[in-house]
Amino acid sequence: MSNFDPIDDALDIESEIIEQPKKAELPQIADSDDDLEVSDISDDQKDYEYTRQQLYTLIEKGQEAVTGALELAQEGGSARSYEVALNGVKSMSEVAEKLMDLQKKVKDLDAVTVNNNQTNVTNNSVFVGSTTELQKMIKEGMMKKLTDS
Repeated sequence: MSNFDPIDDALDIESEIIEQPKKAELPQIADSDDDLEVSDISDDQKDYEYTRQQLYTLIEKGQEAVTGALELAQEGGSARSYEVALNGVKSMSEVAEKLMDLQKKVKDLDAVTVNNNQTNVTNNSVFVGSTTELQKMIKEGMMKKLTDS
């Protein structure tokens, strides 16, 4: 007796259950390293692009939601629906602000890497010695300049 006997009797048909053998398909593993892709984009850049795209998506969907909430508020005229619409506007301004903060942070990170590549220059030097030694060095430097020119 199969599970379909009552249905078969009601429809006046005969059915049979055919069992199919299960085939396990294993994924193919590449033997060589040629198939591996090497990305030129750093993780920081990937994160920046992903975050930026997500913020753009949030802004677009939020604008749609705010538009719908404003339409409902205008139709119904209740204070609560206007409050919800205004909260949506506030949320959209916060997301836009986060997008600007993201831009600023990326620029700051780029500036830090540029500043780290510069050489250190010492502008103020301190002479440690007596005044007579200093006068002697100045006199020798002036004499050297006169002879060079």
